[in-house]
Amino acid sequence: MNLLGIILQAATGGSSAWSGLMMMVVIIAIFYFFMIRPQQKKQKDIQKAREALKPGDKIVTAGGIYGKIKEIGDVYMLIEIADGVRIRIDKTSVFASSEDAQQK
Repeated sequence: MNLLGIILQAATGGSSAWSGLMMMVVIIAIFYFFMIRPQQKKQKDIQKAREALKPGDKIVTAGGIYGKIKEIGDVYMLIEIADGVRIRIDKTSVFASSEDAQQK
């Protein structure tokens, strides 16, 4: 009897461990498909939009500055924010083209 009780206890404890492990896998999968994957897709879309920009396009920076691209370098953009007023910004600070920003 004692041996049977030990076997039943081990079997019950083993299934509890597996169900706990399965629950963690399900939570991680839900987290991935509803949070991580959409964010990665959004980042790829933003990167593609930044790569498609060319001189003459109107943009909005992350700081809310509207301007027109005058020059594009490896890691920077030179934008004109008023007649004769140009600033150099990092490419990653470009939020969107001004047409995209006005649609939202």
